[in-house]
Amino acid sequence: MAEKIKGKCKYCAKEYTYGYMGRHLAACGGQQSQPAAGKKKCGYFELAISPRYDKDHWLFIEIKESATLQDLDQFLRDIWLECCGHLSAFDIDGVTYDVEPDDDDFWDEPSEDMNHKLSRVLQKGMTFRYEYDFGDTTELIITVRDHIKKAVVKDDLTILSRNNPHVYICKECGKKPAVVICQECYYESGDGFLCEDCSRTHACGEEMQINVCNSPRMGVCAYQGSARYPDQFEPDVPAK
Repeated sequence: MAEKIKGKCKYCAKEYTYGYMGRHLAACGGQQSQPAAGKKKCGYFELAISPRYDKDHWLFIEIKESATLQDLDQFLRDIWLECCGHLSAFDIDGVTYDVEPDDDDFWDEPSEDMNHKLSRVLQKGMTFRYEYDFGDTTELIITVRDHIKKAVVKDDLTILSRNNPHVYICKECGKKPAVVICQECYYESGDGFLCEDCSRTHACGEEMQINVCNSPRMGVCAYQGSARYPDQFEPDVPAK
């Protein structure tokens, strides 16, 4: 996309692009998470997540070091990916961690399962890959931006920032925001975006339409968006 997509900071609600948000969170989040004297601490990883080939969609999250790769896999499915229960895998330092590992080493090294704590496989500064669906694959790049000790919080995983939803204009009327995608048109021309009114009369029929959503999986397979997370990330405080 020509325009760089911004997202909101969890702590202050200010909006920044992907490139600047990481620097902003280091300062803003640090100010917000100073533990009270004597309060129990725990290790957390800060991860930056985006599709391999673009930064149109992105996430910054904080996740407890005792969480597992399976926990991270489930989060990615919940917020961006899950459509038909496809397989998935992490590739970390040359080791493959599969949601359903195969111990057959005839062709290559056998994969491991995802029941590994993050503290055992991640370290600050590393970058690793994740794939969902080995047919119509969505590939993500995950960077470990930081590892910190801070006061224990209730949730094992916290979203720190997420790109704002993209606005797509209906290809037929050229005026209204699109709410669905015609998969047939999308695969043929790369533009199948339709507003609510035009979707009712579109020639390909409503059975070919899937939701516009804030995900790199949009338009792929049967993906209809997240049932758990709203497309617009809401910070802790309202924007000033």
